[in-house]
Amino acid sequence: MRRAPRSRHLAAAAVAASLCLVASACGGDDSSAGSGDESISAVIKGLDNPFFQQMEDGIDAGASSADISVDVQAAADITDTTGQLDKLNVVAGQDPGCVIVNPIDGTNLVQGLAGLAAQDVPIVNIDSPVDADAAEQADATPDTYIGTDNNEAGRLGGEHMLTLLPEGGTVALVGGIAGDVTSNARLDGFTEAVGDGVEIVQTVNANWSRDEALTQATTILRANPDLAGFFVANDDMGLGVARAVADVGRTGEVEIITVDGVEDGLNGVANGELSAVVAQYPYAIGEMGVNACRAAIAGEDLPENVTAPVALVTADNVDQALEAAPAPFEEYEDPFAALVD
Repeated sequence: MRRAPRSRHLAAAAVAASLCLVASACGGDDSSAGSGDESISAVIKGLDNPFFQQMEDGIDAGASSADISVDVQAAADITDTTGQLDKLNVVAGQDPGCVIVNPIDGTNLVQGLAGLAAQDVPIVNIDSPVDADAAEQADATPDTYIGTDNNEAGRLGGEHMLTLLPEGGTVALVGGIAGDVTSNARLDGFTEAVGDGVEIVQTVNANWSRDEALTQATTILRANPDLAGFFVANDDMGLGVARAVADVGRTGEVEIITVDGVEDGLNGVANGELSAVVAQYPYAIGEMGVNACRAAIAGEDLPENVTAPVALVTADNVDQALEAAPAPFEEYEDPFAALVD
């Protein structure tokens, strides 16, 4: 079992700052990452989002613990599918020993992954899964996948909502992008967990945007003046919902549960804007990704799927969560660590 203390995060942050002098993700070429059988590269989503900033922190922490460097390349933003593929293709041309990928969608990196697989380069897929059918057709199935069980995250949120509303009530759901697998899994898990314990009056999508969530929640509250709660698929949208609730003078009356666990979300729990956050840990996912690559390079067999930790954060434990952030505040298992320690 592993716990990443606050002190290690601070050390990792210092290492990350120094790596920025050489890392491509900070504007230059990472010559220190090396090339050939021992080098590790990562291609992740845009660092304009705090979730993926924490993922990079975890990658840097994993690299620091092993006294290595990892070349981190990031997409410009959440829509930069072509640009992210271009970055992966550049990485593939540098003869990497292993590559960590966090694709924007299930298929945008498959072409590049096929090239890596043809070179027998181990592929570690983190957070957002590569589409299994597309990868199989391209003979580019990743060696392992590390990510949150989003259905379970939603279930944790639903179970907690039932404790907050023991007499039932009406609840609205706010998802991300229509059809998004991650968002749907969170909403489905919540719905399964609450069963008939509450009435879900409306489900909307707010495109992962705080402003859109504010607009959608305002409309919902006008139509449902006795609404008892919201379940929201990420913290940023949840804070938009919280603003809408505050605007109608119902802070503390309408329960709001979100998923992610970024610092703004945790602070929302601490100051009473949010009732609870189901925290997932991109920091741990990034760190585990580095350990997986190290194990693959060493010739170890990797487990096909590894579930990253999640934790319910409420007013009772939010201080612990903030102290440890962005690392988990509860112990968790990293099966790759045992392969490289």
